[in-house]
Amino acid sequence: MPAPAPPAPPAPLRTSSSADSDWRLRAACTGLAPQTVFARRPKAALPALRACAVCSVRRPCLDTVAPADNLFDGVSGGSLWRNGRRVAVPEALAAALEPQEQP
Repeated sequence: MPAPAPPAPPAPLRTSSSADSDWRLRAACTGLAPQTVFARRPKAALPALRACAVCSVRRPCLDTVAPADNLFDGVSGGSLWRNGRRVAVPEALAAALEPQEQP
């Protein structure tokens, strides 16, 4: 009786290409503390939301994170998310996100 064939090697894991992750290097939130980026409350997320307000890669961030599809908690694409739902930022805090006019 012939020996059984060896098992097939596992499929390679899909990893992000450098083009896929390049936007992360340009994200305005790069360098912020994880507890800020993944905050659940608006006040704690304010520095990340401020960064998003001027960020040029909000769309790729939102597309990659897909917060509504995976119960994400934190800041992505310019919004705060909790359990995959967009969280309204109180008006008093939202005013702090507005670009400031330079004198």
